[in-house]
Amino acid sequence: MKTAKFFLAFMLWPVFAFAGPVNVNTADAETISEELKGVGLAKAQAIVEYRKKHGPFRSADDLSLVKGIGERTVELNRSDIQVSVAKKR
Repeated sequence: MKTAKFFLAFMLWPVFAFAGPVNVNTADAETISEELKGVGLAKAQAIVEYRKKHGPFRSADDLSLVKGIGERTVELNRSDIQVSVAKKR
């Protein structure tokens, strides 16, 4: 019985996986869609395209400038959105 419970828990683990921090200025679309709640691949691609066209995001709130990303999505993910930019040497 314990083995069955362990197996079931192991198989369901991906269902209960949590999102994690992601730097929206450096991550690719796949990573963004995997790490941010409510952001699928299409929205993640829009984030990457916006970043390429307009430069790096300065704050999490800047994500709401991307078509399809609303304030609710930003608030839902605020603690996981990173915007640091690598410093040039």
